Amino acid sequence: MTALDQIRALEQGDAFAPRHIAPSETEIAEMLRVVGATSLEDLSSKTVPAAILGMDLSALPPAATEQEALAELAGLAAQNRADIKSLIGMGYHGTHTPPVILRNVLENPGWYTAYTPYQAEIAQGRLEALVNFQTMVCDLTGLPMANASLLDEGTAVAEAMHLAHAATRGKSHLVIAAADLHPQSKAVLTTRAAPLGITVRFVPVASIIAEVTEAKPFALVLQYPGTTGEVRDLTAEIAAVQAVGGLGLVAADPLSLCLLTPPGEMGADVVIGSTQRFGVPMGFGGPHAAFMAVKDAHKRLMPGRLVGVSVDAAGTPAMRLALQTREQHIRREKATSNICTAQVLLAVMAGMYAVWHGPAGLKRIASRVALSARVLAGAARAAGFTVKHDAFFDTVALDAGAKAEALTAAALQRGFNLAAHADGVVGIALDETVTRSDLAALAAVLAEVGGKPAPLDATFGGIPATLERRSAYCTATVFTAHHSEHGMLRYLKSLEDKDVALNRSMIPLGSCTMKLNATAEMVPVTFAGFGAIHPFVPADQAQGYRALTDRLSDWLCRITGFAAVSLQPNAGSQGEYAGLLAIRGWHLSRGDTHRDICLIPASAHGTNPASAAMAGMRVVVVGTDRDGSVDLDDLRAKAEQHAANLAALMITYPSTHGVFEASIREICALIHAKGGRVYMDGANMNAQVGLTSPASIGADVCHLNLHKTFCIPHGGGGPGVGPIGVTADLVPFLPGHPVVDCGGSATITVSAAPWGSASILPISYAYIRMMGAEGLTRATQVAILSANYLAKRLEAHFPVLYRGMNAMVAHECILDCRGFQQGGGVMVEDIAKRLQDYGFHAPTMSWPVSGTLMVEPTESEPKAELDRFIDAMVAIRAEIRAIEQGRMDKADNPLKNAPHTAAEIAADVWAHPYTREQAAFPLPFVKAHKYWPPVKRVDNVYGDRNLVCSCAPLEAYAQAQQIAAE
Repeated sequence: MTALDQIRALEQGDAFAPRHIAPSETEIAEMLRVVGATSLEDLSSKTVPAAILGMDLSALPPAATEQEALAELAGLAAQNRADIKSLIGMGYHGTHTPPVILRNVLENPGWYTAYTPYQAEIAQGRLEALVNFQTMVCDLTGLPMANASLLDEGTAVAEAMHLAHAATRGKSHLVIAAADLHPQSKAVLTTRAAPLGITVRFVPVASIIAEVTEAKPFALVLQYPGTTGEVRDLTAEIAAVQAVGGLGLVAADPLSLCLLTPPGEMGADVVIGSTQRFGVPMGFGGPHAAFMAVKDAHKRLMPGRLVGVSVDAAGTPAMRLALQTREQHIRREKATSNICTAQVLLAVMAGMYAVWHGPAGLKRIASRVALSARVLAGAARAAGFTVKHDAFFDTVALDAGAKAEALTAAALQRGFNLAAHADGVVGIALDETVTRSDLAALAAVLAEVGGKPAPLDATFGGIPATLERRSAYCTATVFTAHHSEHGMLRYLKSLEDKDVALNRSMIPLGSCTMKLNATAEMVPVTFAGFGAIHPFVPADQAQGYRALTDRLSDWLCRITGFAAVSLQPNAGSQGEYAGLLAIRGWHLSRGDTHRDICLIPASAHGTNPASAAMAGMRVVVVGTDRDGSVDLDDLRAKAEQHAANLAALMITYPSTHGVFEASIREICALIHAKGGRVYMDGANMNAQVGLTSPASIGADVCHLNLHKTFCIPHGGGGPGVGPIGVTADLVPFLPGHPVVDCGGSATITVSAAPWGSASILPISYAYIRMMGAEGLTRATQVAILSANYLAKRLEAHFPVLYRGMNAMVAHECILDCRGFQQGGGVMVEDIAKRLQDYGFHAPTMSWPVSGTLMVEPTESEPKAELDRFIDAMVAIRAEIRAIEQGRMDKADNPLKNAPHTAAEIAADVWAHPYTREQAAFPLPFVKAHKYWPPVKRVDNVYGDRNLVCSCAPLEAYAQAQQIAAE
């Protein structure tokens, strides 16, 4: 062996895969012995049906080290023109992310590796941050109720349309929208409306009232300010649609609302928008936290998640997700939204931006932007240009006519992208990053093209006095209390410490795949070359992004076996919807307009039937048999019954019960024989990569949760990315975009940005690049091994509900807890809350089977962590047994009273029949690494009956505590 060969061999020690796959070779051998397999390959053959086992990933690039992958991504970022400042606007703006938020939220695994706050007691920090966000949105919009974020402004507009249609009970099927709505919002709105038989009519601003009065739509959609910057009083237009029984929907820029009369004060029923410019980089289109605020009458129709303030078992204020019965998981095909993933991490950033700056700081930023626009408008007029609108906030629209092209070219020469609108109109959208030097450079451009001097010594236009905001906003103490960096740092840390994230312990959620989000994967997200890029820049300014998206799409095609992948869907729910639209488009192209039946197993994710309904399909439920698989007899009968109208089957593989169904190819062939297409929900793709693929199984479409299998973090409930892969004949029906050519159909747009949440795609790129073919396959095998190891170790204590061939499970297992209710009165929720005392987040509770726990350990958990979880579950089973045998009180025991807080344990009085030590330190490892739940069990019923979604009760409680202490 030469010296170079030796160096190459030594470099293998830098391989990433052993860092991602936690169990060592010795531990894998021990785990294999427990499950009865001789090797990982033997385990694969025992678990995955032979008919589908076998996948060649050799075409993927060889595994790179962390340093090599980071260098490669830095090179791609450098190909993007971050040196050119984009003043395009149209819903995307430059912003400064406060460094204290950048380092302590966006770059902090305590925030980005947490899960959706379904276990409220161990998510109080994130929930408080989201209450801040909701309070900020309510204050700025002038409406009493806001949700905890939506995906982007375009989809928020579409969600508002759905809400309005439901609120008016379908009395009309027409929605009118102002012609100055952002083009991406127009496209998403039109896409969403078509399958539901809703007509969208875009109307010039001057004709809105007359059109609304005559046509009587169920909703009117307005942009405030308009896409070319115009600001106008919307009161009369909103009143006009309300007079005919419709709802007034306003898409608003939140920074403008610091100075403008809020839409709520104009009578708006729903206000939507994006908080991107509140400290969240443009990132080539996302992820960004959209918002929705509504009148109180519409709170139960509002999509997405809503954080409410309730009380815990001790009467202390505590937060939790409110009104969950209105969500798609419950309503299924009757849902008006399929929203599952929110944008929690980005909503936290935007809310903290308001906390950091406070009302005075926000007003100062907005005032500087508005004054800069007035100064530039004055210079433009002096240079001979006509300013299209007298009333504006931040965007100066110039009627440049024949000089439009020269103007945008001259601006580009000096380092600025401007917006080229129709009819020779050029838009210049100013933001908080624009400096006095930038204004001078822009004035020089105006002078050069206009042929006259453009001094910055006069102003023109701006916000009319009649539209100046007079109401206060962000008045809660949280928005005025943390303006020193030490104060803000400690506030963020106090919230982080209340939560359980992956940097604290395992989060074994079945179907959610809470695996490692490696630091090397996260670092590129904050490269300037990725963050500062507007999604509508010319193609030659985003060559790095285009190379990244092309390569990532190609790799995902090789992993799934599909012909093409679209990265546009920015959540798993959007991927489902886009996939079903592709199937719908294919049927329509063949003249099969009648094919609208979608078969869905009873065990499917709640988003599946909701997505099908939104895609204009009728849902027919297929039963499941005793082992959790699709009931083949029922499937055959329903496929035959609906053969003439069959559009699709939606199926998850491995099944939602954690089993590789042996009949999957037969199932796909049956649907194809009846003229339908097979949609595969990719939630469980972590059990497929490298072993099999959706295309080889027989699927026509599959969405991939990049926030699960491909390592984008869950971010406390978002961001997510849900790209879809399709067969060759479905490629023409992939999503397109009205502003930027990204391929796909000109009539389908599912997200506001062409490539969705592009700025987090480097995470999945880095993961695949560093793992390589062998690492990806091994990760899948170890994920399956870990699940079988847990199932085998726990089967003597908790029945494992479903198993596949050779009594194996796939990547997750379901523990049956239903028998404990009769013997000891112990509910599955008691077990979930008791796990918090051991420092663990509970597995997925009561889904897909009520009274069960679905456990997914992933390949990233060390064997020692798996053993700790097993020990905790065995100890809890012993406590249940003590209750069953009468050795513990049925009502007053560690499970019923869980979780136990530090305040409770340290109190002078302890009235329980078990010890404080058993309550707080049930096992030795807990004592060594104790996590203290900040609140006791939260009262969900109280919270829904007394719905409050703002900071007010938290502040009142804090003040009362302070008074008591004094």
